[in-house]
Amino acid sequence: MQSWFKTCHALASSLAVRLIRSAVPLTLIIILLGVSARPQSVPSSQVSANDLAQRVVTNELTFQDDHTNWMYRLEKEQYGKKQVEEIVETKEGSLSRLLSINDRPLTAKQQLEEDQRVRELTISPSAQQKLRRALDAETLQGRRLFKMLPDAFVFSYAGGDGNLVKLSFRPNPNFHAPSLEARVFHDMEGEMWVDCKQQRLAGFDGHLTQTVKFGFGLLGHLDKGGHFEVRQAEVVPGHWDMTTLSLEMTGKALLFATIGVQKRENHRDFHRVADDLTLTQAADILNRPIVVADNR
Repeated sequence: MQSWFKTCHALASSLAVRLIRSAVPLTLIIILLGVSARPQSVPSSQVSANDLAQRVVTNELTFQDDHTNWMYRLEKEQYGKKQVEEIVETKEGSLSRLLSINDRPLTAKQQLEEDQRVRELTISPSAQQKLRRALDAETLQGRRLFKMLPDAFVFSYAGGDGNLVKLSFRPNPNFHAPSLEARVFHDMEGEMWVDCKQQRLAGFDGHLTQTVKFGFGLLGHLDKGGHFEVRQAEVVPGHWDMTTLSLEMTGKALLFATIGVQKRENHRDFHRVADDLTLTQAADILNRPIVVADNR
């Protein structure tokens, strides 16, 4: 950039978009990619709400160390556009293939474009390296923010339903956010649902309690009331994964560029794939003729 203003505008736009589109939903996506492990079994009645939250955080972080791979169907809607994708996880990152747009199968041209995109990822060392770097960075960021949960919030018991216990949370006034992402994370209140039998995180609903300003508002802000909802479930015996995501946030960058994000996702039809699966093998799975759009 040739000027200070352009540099700040680029920085503000990058931060705002990253905070809205990445840090909040992506962090929750990363932390909810739970895999099978043996949870600590401690009845909730014997621990404080904050202690229970700490145990759940510890378990979820432990479960991520078991790197099993899965294939699933992703249905998402953003800015009024619906898409269905097939996702296959590998040791090198996830590979996706677009199946339909707005409930319509891909055209011949779109199929060709998907073929080329998938092929590029399987044969290009630079594309693969970029995928691995992104996965490593996202995982590290997600773990760092998730570990802050017990310190960033004050939890209290708020009821339950069967094995599920509801914890309400609000910002901890004694917590000092170490980063911009952590500020967005901290300036929320809402509810966290815990499966006490398996000590797993079943849901997390949060909304911004106040306008979040960056650079005293000069670099932009996120509006009060922005919210997200995430759900996790035992999608197959022994494996927990994210099933739904809903995100709505608005704001401005440098008081000029309006930012608005409205996104919904559903994850379903989980199937285990080989733990040592490569991107090439994942592409072969995605290219099978039996993979078709299912918009029921």
